[in-house]
Amino acid sequence: MFGYSVGDRVSQAQYGHGTITARNDHHTVIDFDEHGCRTFATRLVRLERSSTSAPSKPVRAKRRAPRRAQLA
Repeated sequence: MFGYSVGDRVSQAQYGHGTITARNDHHTVIDFDEHGCRTFATRLVRLERSSTSAPSKPVRAKRRAPRRAQLA
């Protein structure tokens, strides 16, 4: 799996296209376009370079704090 670094676009047989988000000697983490983040054993994972661009991630609305009951 040498030759890939964080930020590279790759394709994996089961999960499709994704972006490498973390990599070390033991684990590689890939954020897949349609399947979220997955962790693989670096020496076992089979990847191919991908020329597809990363889709834009939807902006999530901020979570509202729960309202406190008012004492009357």
